[in-house]
This record gives sequence, structure tokens and C-alpha cells, in this order.
Amino acid sequence: MEDVMINEQERIDDLQIKNLKIIQHIKKFCFGMDAVLLSDFVDVKKDECILDLGTGTGIIPILLVGKTEAAHITGIEIQLEMAQMANRSVMLNHLSEKIKIIHGDLKEATQLLGAGKFDIITTNPPYMNTGLKNPEDTKAIARHEIKCTLEDVVKTGSGMLKIGGKFAMVHRPERLVDIIFLMRQYKIEPKRLRMVHPYPHKRANLILIEGVRGGRAYLNMMEPLYVRNADGSYTQEIDRIYGKDVKESGK
Repeated sequence: MEDVMINEQERIDDLQIKNLKIIQHIKKFCFGMDAVLLSDFVDVKKDECILDLGTGTGIIPILLVGKTEAAHITGIEIQLEMAQMANRSVMLNHLSEKIKIIHGDLKEATQLLGAGKFDIITTNPPYMNTGLKNPEDTKAIARHEIKCTLEDVVKTGSGMLKIGGKFAMVHRPERLVDIIFLMRQYKIEPKRLRMVHPYPHKRANLILIEGVRGGRAYLNMMEPLYVRNADGSYTQEIDRIYGKDVKESGK
């Protein structure tokens, strides 16, 4: 690993895949299961180029390097401290040729990077548009639609995709109607949808959705993903996704 500065109250976490690691601040936003599930869900072909909108600590680009044969992954993040942390994680893993982290507003991604250049867009955007307490808090910005709305994310994703490119998102089930409406409004046709349930017989608390820019209408409603068995143990699929070393963390 490269010699990279670690600031006070930061830690290095092992991602349990190809010796990859990530820097996180113990009192600020840390990645959760949602990012890990999205990195497993998105369908990436060899040599495709990916853009991760609102990349945070860079967790999705780093995981995708470990899980796929993507040619290159760009992450854009509006919070300077988070973007810098993500860049340090990229250097820590010697991934500067595979990952580029940009500090910027995703709403300006077209101006920064050019339209229609990516095969895949991934995003784990803020889920909540109500209940805001502190609009300048790092966790609040990651969780609430302060710096961008759901429409901003979908609109930008559509503008950055090639025709036939894929848009993959993790979000909350209660926003599903909004998500599908906005995807179709911006010419992204929903193609795969998977509900994530914490336990069997418990209602879903996450959704994974992937659409194709300019695609034909056909939605594959996938089998549900259960995080835990009835006895509280992790399911076989979660063990597979995490490489049999599941660590609790949450958004």
C-alpha cells in the first residue's frame, strides 16, 4: 500500500476483496450495506466506463474495481473533505490509473466531463426529502436532498449516459413511484428491479433498480434479496456478496 496520510479520527477498513481498503472518518458518514449491494447488483461488462454520482468516500468505485473488469471509473462528490478522503483511498490502493475522483456538483457533471460519455451510471443518492435537522452536517448531506434532488440525479445520469447505457441506483421503496416516473421522463427505461428485505416476511427497506437509456419497455422483477435468515444469521447470498465477512454499518 502507498504511504498515505491518515487524519485524526480516521480509520482504514479492509473491504475483504482483493486486499482493497478504504479510509473513513469514525464520526462522519461511513458507507453502508446499500453501497455494497449496489456494487454487486450493477451489470458491468469488460472495459466499460462508469460514473458514480455522489461518490462520497469512493466506496462504489473501489468495490467495482475489485468486482468487475471495468476500464475506468470516475466518481464525483460535492463535499470537498469527502472527495479528498476518497482520493486518498484511491492512492492507498494504487488505483489512480483506474479511478478518478472529482470534487464538484453532480448537476454540473455535463460541463465537467461532457455528455453521453459513459456506459454505466451508478448512484447511492440521498434518500430523504423531509425531516432535515442540520443542513451543513456531513451525514445530513449524504442522507437528505440538500445539495441535489432525486430529479437532479436521474436527469444528470441520463445526460451522461451513452444511448443503451445503464443507470443503476439503490434507494428506498417509498420513492419507487418517483424513481420510475423520473427515469421515464429522462428517457431511462427501468429494466431490472430487486427488493431488499431485512428478514423473510419483513417488508422491503431498500430497492435496487437498473434502467437503460433509450431502452424498450420491459421490467424484470427479480427475486427478493433477504439480508438475514429468520434466526438472525446472514443469508448465503449476503455472505457471497461480502465474501463471507459481513460487517455491520448503516446509512
